[in-house]
Amino acid sequence: MSKGAIIGASTVLVVAVVAAVCVVSFKNGSSNAKEDGELSTSVKSIKSFCQPVDYRETCETTLEQTAGNATNPTDLAKAIFKATSERIEKAVRESAVLNDLKNDPRTSDALKDCEELLDYAIDDLKTTFDKLGGFQTSNFKRAVDDVKTWLSSALTYQETCLDGFENSTSTEASEKMRKALKSSQELTENILAIVDQFADTLANLDITGFSRRLLGDDGVPVWMSNAKRRLLEATPGSKEFKPDVTVAADGSGDFKTINEALAKVPVKSTGTYVMYVKAGTYKEYVSVARNVTNLVMIGDGATKTIITGNKSFMLNITTKDTATMEAIGNGFFMRGIGVENTAGSKNHQAVALRVQSDQSAFYECQFDGHQDTLYTHTSRQYYRDCTITGTIDFIFGNAQVVLQNCRIQVRRCMDNQQNIVTAQGRKEKHSAGGTVIHNCTIEPHEDFKADAAKFKTFLGRPWKEYSRTLYIQSDIGGFIDPQGWLPWLGDFGLNTCYYAEVENRGDGADMSKRAKWRGVKTVTYQQAQQKYTVERFIQGQTWLPKFGVPFIPGLLPQEQSGRIH
Repeated sequence: MSKGAIIGASTVLVVAVVAAVCVVSFKNGSSNAKEDGELSTSVKSIKSFCQPVDYRETCETTLEQTAGNATNPTDLAKAIFKATSERIEKAVRESAVLNDLKNDPRTSDALKDCEELLDYAIDDLKTTFDKLGGFQTSNFKRAVDDVKTWLSSALTYQETCLDGFENSTSTEASEKMRKALKSSQELTENILAIVDQFADTLANLDITGFSRRLLGDDGVPVWMSNAKRRLLEATPGSKEFKPDVTVAADGSGDFKTINEALAKVPVKSTGTYVMYVKAGTYKEYVSVARNVTNLVMIGDGATKTIITGNKSFMLNITTKDTATMEAIGNGFFMRGIGVENTAGSKNHQAVALRVQSDQSAFYECQFDGHQDTLYTHTSRQYYRDCTITGTIDFIFGNAQVVLQNCRIQVRRCMDNQQNIVTAQGRKEKHSAGGTVIHNCTIEPHEDFKADAAKFKTFLGRPWKEYSRTLYIQSDIGGFIDPQGWLPWLGDFGLNTCYYAEVENRGDGADMSKRAKWRGVKTVTYQQAQQKYTVERFIQGQTWLPKFGVPFIPGLLPQEQSGRIH
């Protein structure tokens, strides 16, 4: 991937976003008259620009070193984006140098992961809205949502790079990488803080020059033909079902393996490309690469078309690299396919599916594993009518994700363990990440029903400081521990997390004995409706219709929720 200057023609809109919000901070600067008289115009401008951020000293020092005599918000915005990208690029170079420090396989894998993940972070810092064609003033609020997703992902990739060293024996490599990423993380968080604080103002700003639309009135991209839309809704075997390529393990298709077919998929496609994977067991590790966009994979059913693997933490590899399948390229859609990791509880972290594809959807799929089954890594994701099984932290990550009408099944953990459904990884308070479980069923797996009363099972625990998870209008089984939420370690994250239960039902939905941490919130139906829905949290009404997947845009009417008081 090219690593040129951060600001080019394709980044004009992002700079406009940040510059526009900074105009507000200029107008509301806090410097007094005496200070204004003593400071140069450029220094005053930098101080005003950096006023709303969390790491003000990093912001001011960086701009004083890189912005020259710039005084207007647009030039300062360009400088801070350029500086952030350059700091990450420096960390990538540092990663290569640190290879000399590797002394065990896990350190080596962590360094390799850092190079890959920091490339993603740089890419997301350069990603703009070319594929969307810009935004009309009336639709500008969506631009803010996209910017927050994009920046949150860049920040998460940097944090995931550092996570890879958690079990490394090389503390020197870990500390050097953390130091190398410190300023770039702080700068990314600063931009997030600006966008977050002024989101309401941005929605009303009149930024002209970005008016081309690619969405039809029904929310479906106009490049998608009616025939293609019918294909996505068709049943395999019907006359309407005409995929672009067919994979069949028995040799009756174009290819016998999914990876062979992926090698022939057009890259950076703006149109949908449909891959049909016939019933069979596919023993391969599948990666939908960053440049494979708008790919659709359709199987014959989640228990008939199965992708299987068994990589685990015990092989001295990072959690990220244990995934049987990873969906990286944006706009990915999968229907009727099962993905499993058969490593089992004794082998600890073992991911079935890892997803960082923005605006990705999974319909009538199944993800089976034990610890860390579904890694909802970054960006906007939607799961409908899926089954997810596991034991410890088996839905984890920092994506903006909504699971709707899914079956979440807890399996039997080892004798010395306890089960935890979620471990959400939101590290920064302005990050867009969070897990919303809406109208789902949380129940024991068939292999756990007889022993469910012997083990404690919790709804979630805070993997990162600002972990955010909500269970909304779901059926929670009575096997869930009355405390509901489990600490990670000591009081870590207990005051800063955001956990809530809204309008749930079932024997495990009684909240009278729930944990009393500051981070366990009381959220009303109306508050959840305003923020934590498919429409509001992942802006799903603008991109889900193209897949033909059903979705509930808001919450169910209160009288249907079966709330337990």
